[in-house]
Amino acid sequence: MPPHAISNNPRTLLLTIDAFGTIFHPRKPVPQQYACAAHQFGLSRSTVTSDRLQSAFKTVFKAQSKARPNYGRADALRGEYGGPRQWWEEVIRGSFARVLKSSPAASSPTPSTANTLPDGLVQHLLHRFACRDGYVLDANADAFFTRLRHIKSTKTRLGPFDRVVVGVVSNSDDRVPAVLESLGLSVGMCRADEDVSSTQLPGFEMRDRPHSRKPADNYGDGEIHDLDLVITSYEAVAEKPSPIIFEVARRQAMKLVGAIDSDRSNWECIHVGDDYDKDYRAAIDVGWKAFYIPLEDDAKTPVQVRKTGSLLDVLTELQRRG
Repeated sequence: MPPHAISNNPRTLLLTIDAFGTIFHPRKPVPQQYACAAHQFGLSRSTVTSDRLQSAFKTVFKAQSKARPNYGRADALRGEYGGPRQWWEEVIRGSFARVLKSSPAASSPTPSTANTLPDGLVQHLLHRFACRDGYVLDANADAFFTRLRHIKSTKTRLGPFDRVVVGVVSNSDDRVPAVLESLGLSVGMCRADEDVSSTQLPGFEMRDRPHSRKPADNYGDGEIHDLDLVITSYEAVAEKPSPIIFEVARRQAMKLVGAIDSDRSNWECIHVGDDYDKDYRAAIDVGWKAFYIPLEDDAKTPVQVRKTGSLLDVLTELQRRG
């Protein structure tokens, strides 16, 4: 078969990647970015430190995740909550409130200081972490997507696969597409909940943009995308390691290229991530294959688990299988 040809019954690879920590990272530690922003808005450098914010953020984030799981999705669908924007605003205000209350300069430990933040600080941070201001592309990700873009645009086989669908599966809210696009990646419009309107599920992303339903070799809208679909836990109902989010990704990918469920035997699903339990083990448990790229040496990882150094290593390994 010529390298550019795709058979009538193509063998398809669904390659999904974790976003935070695998495709992109914070430009600087998040508490440090919070502190720098606070100083720009006039809060005391001696009071608002990155160390204090790190402790406060950890406590508030854990409590918020327990009180309103998955960015408040269930309450948002009932119209009782504002979704991720309100969720993160409460985390930001709560984190600063803990720091300011613990300051020796605070006049009293009891009054709420969450609403005394300088005008614009919360919105500044919400915007910062919805774009490249807060994040940087992984060192290997740019080369990885450049090579994948060539493979897809020329319809060249990747190892044994005639067709490659690439997506994100992430425990996050719907800011992920905007972050990826601001980092220079082309992102398709396929989501986990493309039929849910903005009035039903409020979020950061504009949901009134038209979604293409027409399947094509270029996956929907005639363009070559670095990422064909983005599946976030907020939109997919469940968080990794739940099998639900992986099944949503597979179903949406098949729908995107016009495949039917009987074509499943011609698909291979692979997930790549930096968390052993939520990425590697979770994918294996649902019958997918997986690559594990730990952010640092993980002594708790079973010795039989093969660790991969980078996204480029994943691509090289797949090409070797041809």
